[in-house]
Order: sequence, then structure tokens, then C-alpha cells
Amino acid sequence: MPNASTSLCHAATITPEGVSRAPLLIRHGEVGTSLAAWGYRIDLRDHLIFPGLINAHDHLHVNAVPPLQAGAPFPNSYAWIEAFRAHFDEPEVSAALQWPKTLRLRHGALKNLLAGTTCVAHHDPWQQAFDAPDFPVALLRDFGWSYALGWPDYGPPVPESFLATPAERPWMIHLAEGTDATAQSELATLDQLGCLAANSVLIHGVGLREQDIARIIAASAAVVWCPTSNLALLGKTLDPRRLCAAGRLALGTDSRLSGARDMLEEMQSAMALGDLGPGQLLALATTHAARILRLPKRGSLAPGSWADMVIVRDRGGDEANGLAGIQRSEIRAVVRDGVPRIADHDFVEWFDAAGVDTVPVILDGKPKLLARSLADPALIALEPGLELATGSRGRGIDLTAEAHCR
Repeated sequence: MPNASTSLCHAATITPEGVSRAPLLIRHGEVGTSLAAWGYRIDLRDHLIFPGLINAHDHLHVNAVPPLQAGAPFPNSYAWIEAFRAHFDEPEVSAALQWPKTLRLRHGALKNLLAGTTCVAHHDPWQQAFDAPDFPVALLRDFGWSYALGWPDYGPPVPESFLATPAERPWMIHLAEGTDATAQSELATLDQLGCLAANSVLIHGVGLREQDIARIIAASAAVVWCPTSNLALLGKTLDPRRLCAAGRLALGTDSRLSGARDMLEEMQSAMALGDLGPGQLLALATTHAARILRLPKRGSLAPGSWADMVIVRDRGGDEANGLAGIQRSEIRAVVRDGVPRIADHDFVEWFDAAGVDTVPVILDGKPKLLARSLADPALIALEPGLELATGSRGRGIDLTAEAHCR
């Protein structure tokens, strides 16, 4: 029977609030307060544990579609969408879209998981595939959305969708995605429609002016920042500093169709702009995102939260910078609901203790163990850098059954 109680010892647990060196206790998929009389202790000395990342904006089903290579920068997203229509006729795009949508959704989720993201806000209609118990990541549920003010034919109508969304749940819309007058006018239009409120989550916001940002903060609304996509398509992104300081900014990837490979790369791109430091970017992908998306049990490793985490080696220096510049293949383990999903081979005994069967894979040239439920060959074939491998599983890390950490 899989063990329901685990203690991660001697590691530094990192959150935007600080560093803890107390044992991290896992009970029944959540962070616990006390270890059961019989539980597993895992020695993680010289390791750092971060909360699982939250991707506040992705379109999961298009991560295998080749990006548009020409035409940028566009004045706004509507011009980009129009240019992309012809892109659908290209053989590579047509071939990518021939894969079943369920598989493409799982692929988008898997690419997030491989880089330490355990929860995603998918900005498109809910799909039955998301209800599968082995779906790779957790998803934002029970939220309202519209696509964009200037594209009313896709997605729920703006006023009706906003009014139908309970005030305690987020309502999301692409807004001000551009640099021209059209994009700059959209916040005022949304406000006039009565759709700017504390639960409004505005995606991109490149065209927001200083007075717009002040209005958003005053309304306790929020913005999801996707700098890689913005720079690739529009040649510009917003200044994140005021929104970040107010706690009204989260981070998203917008999918590989236009944006970064994953959240780690998105964080690196954001850091290169020089406006925010590693600790601030960690907050955008954890505590800020959890608050903005109304996810009280995610984004931290506080008792009672879901035990979603990213484990890496301590490379020295400031522990809070431990994810800065790291590649996904350097992650030691990605854990969701207290269970490892992909990890280095020496975590084999933790997989076994959790009752998780594994398959050896190669991720960007490095051997890993992947939960068998995620190792569908068709799924792996969609992800560049991931392939099935052969060979024996590695010797386990120090994992023993006992009641307390010493």
C-alpha cells in the first residue's frame, strides 16, 4: 500500500516570504503539521524546495503548433490573429493540428509539468480531458472568461460572461494586447461596460498607460504578464513594477505558439529585462498568482496547501535565487499532490513508496524517471527534448521509514 506520510528533511524550503529549514511534512497529498507514527523520511540535505509554479495564462492545445515566423511586430493582437489565419494552411501547422485535441491538451500540460509548473490557467473552453485523474497538472476551475473585446465571435460575450461570474471567482480576458490606439482604448471600454472589478484578470496589458495601471490597482483588478510573447509579437511589453509592488501581477507563458518554452524560460526572459528580481518573479509565479486566481491551497508550502513542489540542488548563494537561470533538466524532482511525477533516478524509492510506477526517459540529454501514466509514447513524441529510454533504475536517495527527522 502506498505510504501516505512523508517527511522531507534537511532541505531549505523557499517561499517569497522567506526560508525555512524545518522538515516539510506531507500527508495525503497536502503539507502537514505532524508526521504519522510510521512514515518515510527523505534526506534532502543540500537541496532547495520551492512551491510548484503557477502558469497564469496558457493555451494548452497549441503548444505543438509551430510559431508564426514573419510579420512582427504587430500593432495589436487582432492584426496578429489575422496574419495567423494563413499560417494554418502551412504543412507543419496542419500536421500539428491533426493530432487529437485530447493529446494536444495533455502535451501542453506535460510541457508545463516538466519545468516545475503544477497548476495552469487555460484560457479557452473547459474540456472533458481535464477531468481525467491522471491529467499532468492541476487546472484553474470555476472561473469566467471572454476572449477579447475585439473578437466577440470566439468565447462568451463580455458583459454576459462577467455578470455570470461570481465575485469570488476570477474573470479573465485578453486586454490591451498591442501598442496602438485600439489597444490603449480597451481598458476604458471594459470599465464603461462595468467589467472592471476586483475579480477581473486582464491578460497582457501591453497598451496600458500609467493612468490605466492606477485604475487597475484602484479596482483591485490584476494583470497577467507574458513578456516573451509580447516582445515576439508586439515588440514591447508593459512595465511590471507598479503592478508587482501592488500585488496585482502574475506571470504566464501564452503557449509556445507565441511565447516561451515554459515558465522557467519565461522567468529568465523577465529577469533579463531588469525590472524585477528573482524573488519578485518567484512571487508572480506562486503567491501572487494564487491570490489573483483565487487558489488558496496553491502557490505556497504552508500547512494545508497542496504538496506541489520543485526540488533542486542548492548551488550556493542566496537560496531564494535557486530557480534563477535553471534549466528544466536540472530540476531534481517535480512533485504534485505529494507524489513525484518526474525526477532523477536516485529518487526511485520515493516513487516506489508512493506506489507510482515509472518509465525511464531522457529529458534534454539527462536521464529521468517519469510516472508511467504520463509516458504515452504519442505524448512523448510531441515534446522536443523528451524521449523514452532503456536501462535500469538508479540507486535511491536516503529514504527510510521512521517517525521523525533527526
